Amino acid sequence: MFQFIQRNNYEATQLDDEWIILNTDNYTITRVNDLGGFCWLMLDKPQTVVSIHKEIIKNFETSTNEKDIESFLNYLVEYGLVQYAS
Repeated sequence: MFQFIQRNNYEATQLDDEWIILNTDNYTITRVNDLGGFCWLMLDKPQTVVSIHKEIIKNFETSTNEKDIESFLNYLVEYGLVQYAS
C-alpha cells in the first residue's frame, strides 16, 4: 500500500472553511476545502489512504470514501505538493 507525505514544508493557512497551500518552489497557490486542509496537516508524516480515511471518519461527519481520498492525493502529487513516501 502506498504512503504519501508532503513534498516540502510549504506554507499553508486556513481562511474560514478554505485552506491555501503556497508551493514556494513553483510559485503556485492551491486552494482546498476544510477536509483537504485536514488531509494536508496529516501528511506531515507518511500516511496511507486507509489511515487518512479512518481519521476523517473519526473527525468529520462525511461520506467520503477511500477512492475520493486517493484521487485527492494524486491531485496533490500532480501539483508537486505531495510525494510517495519511501
